[in-house]
This record gives sequence, C-alpha cells and structure tokens, in this order.
Amino acid sequence: MEKLHINLEEKSYDIFIEKGIFSEVGKYISKVYKKKKIVVVTDTNVDRLYGDKLIKNLEDTGYTTAKVVFNAGEENKNFNTLTEVYEKIVDSGIKRGDLLIAFGGGVVGDLAGFTASTIYRGMDFIQIPTTLLAQVDSSVGGKVAVDTNRGKNLVGSFYQPKMVIIDPELLKTLDEREVRSGMAEVIKYGAIYDNEFFNFLLDKKDIKDSMNHIEKIIKRCCEIKAKIVEIDELDMGLRMILNFGHTLGHAIEKYYNYTKYTHGEAISIGMYEITRLGERLNITKLGESEKIKEILQNYNLPIEDEVKLKDLVEIMKTDKKNISGILNFIFLSEVGSVEIKKISEKEITEKLLK
Repeated sequence: MEKLHINLEEKSYDIFIEKGIFSEVGKYISKVYKKKKIVVVTDTNVDRLYGDKLIKNLEDTGYTTAKVVFNAGEENKNFNTLTEVYEKIVDSGIKRGDLLIAFGGGVVGDLAGFTASTIYRGMDFIQIPTTLLAQVDSSVGGKVAVDTNRGKNLVGSFYQPKMVIIDPELLKTLDEREVRSGMAEVIKYGAIYDNEFFNFLLDKKDIKDSMNHIEKIIKRCCEIKAKIVEIDELDMGLRMILNFGHTLGHAIEKYYNYTKYTHGEAISIGMYEITRLGERLNITKLGESEKIKEILQNYNLPIEDEVKLKDLVEIMKTDKKNISGILNFIFLSEVGSVEIKKISEKEITEKLLK
C-alpha cells in the first residue's frame, strides 16, 4: 500500500495506491463518508467492464447506490452530456449531502468532477481513476472541466476530491494505445521536475517493462503533483509547469476535433515541438529535444504532425491559459528543469512563426 497526503488545509485528502484495492473500495470510502447514498458517474466503456463490481462492493458495504452512465469519448465531454448527467442525478434522488464517485479515465474525472463542483452548488466526490493518464495526473489536484466548441476545458473549476483511490490492476483492460497515451504524462513529470525519474523511464525497454514498475511510477508522478499543488493550488505560478507540452497539444487536439490523437499523443507532440522551439529561441539547452525525442519514441509516441504552427496560433489564442492576451509557455531549460515564459498574442505571431 502506498499512501500520499495532499496538504491543502481544510481541503486536504489522501491518495491510496495499491494493486487490488478496488475490491475493498467501500471500506476506504467509509473512512471519509458516513452517510448512505452514493451516485457513481462513469462512461459506457468503464461501466461495461467494472460498473456492476463497483456497485456490488458499495452495496455490500451498506451504501445505497445510483449510477449515471454517459457515452465514452472526449467528444462527449460537453454541456449536452453535462446537462444529462445533472438531470439523471436529480432524478435518482441524490442530494447535496450525498457522495459522487467519478469512476473512469480523464474524461469521466473531468466531467463528473465538474458536475460535483456545480450541482446543488457543490457536493463531495471521490476519484477512482481507471486509466494510466488519470491515475498519474488528472485525478489529482482538483482541476475539473468540460469542453466547448471553442476549445478544451474552457469551462471548469478547482474542486478537490475527498479521496483518490488508485488500483493499477484496472489498467490491465486498457489497450496499448491508452497505456502509451498515459506514459506521455508520466514522461512529462520526469522532464519538468525529476531528471533521475526521466532516466529511470528512459532505461526501460518498452511499455511492458515499465508496467512491471507501475506502482513506483504512479507514486512518483502523484508525489510530484502533490508537491506542486500544495504550493500553487489555483495554477497561478508553479503549477503552470504541469502544462509543459499542453498549449500546443491542446491546440492539436482541437485542430483535429479530438479525433486523430488521444490526449497523451497530442501532448507528446507538444512536448517535442516546444522543446525544439525552446532550442531555437535559446531558452532550452541544445540537445534536449533529442532526449525528449528518444524517450517518446521508446514508448511509440508521436513526435510531430503535418499541421503547421501557424494553423495552431488562433486556437492557442483561445486557450484557457490565455490571461488578458498573455500565454504562459513552459520551456525546458534542460531535462528536470523548466522556465515559464510569458508571450503575448502579438509575440506568438512575431516570435513563434518567424
């Protein structure tokens, strides 16, 4: 059992990481929730694999449950789905003082978490992430959101869960593409914060080799994110470094209407391209882009796309991280260290496209 604590004063919570913990999930939830009603929000893929098991475990623990299921896929992380989820929760008899469980990958965690933060002006929720990407990144730190036609995660909030329960055994039902996608976020943590961890990942022969060390990998990513979130919960300073590769990556996702790449694949391209750009602008130490290229290719992740940077500029200008016309770009100084550079919309055109 690995246990981490995120210290956010009255919003503090624990992260539990253990193979097989899913079979005891009710016992852990009872540590923080003493009432009876729980609503599980999940998607069609996760429900098919694990929905009945979770409901049975909760009911065997003594809880009364409801379940809300929406169609899987990033394209469904929108206001239409959100409205349906709201209405199903209300119709189920779940009230403000009850508990919501976000049970799934990043899309479920984001949408269900945003639901919890807004329905009845806020109700408690717990994250049970089922994908590698969600287990190492999106389930921790309290960022919840939905997409709009103008961009990814443009409407959201900071809303911390009461607990995060991570069972690496749930990853066994993921296809290889989803595991690779999650590894992009894992690599990000090494690149921005921990050169030793980066080299540990680089030394692994392949995905299968890395999965033999998955609890260590998940724990280290969560440790890094916990440290950062404790210092900067609301993403106004240090937490921005977690967006390494994301400004370009989100623009690439939006450019292809979330159909060509998974989130992790788009971030992979974003990390490599921003590192190359950093070298060109004399921000990043020469040769670091080759290290990024090597580790991404080791995990069969994409590093480039035919889309031109100029085609992404207008999308980047609508990014949620655009604050009064200023975007914070995250560049590597070198692997394990980053710089945050403020670039105006005008400079995006003049500097990035020259």
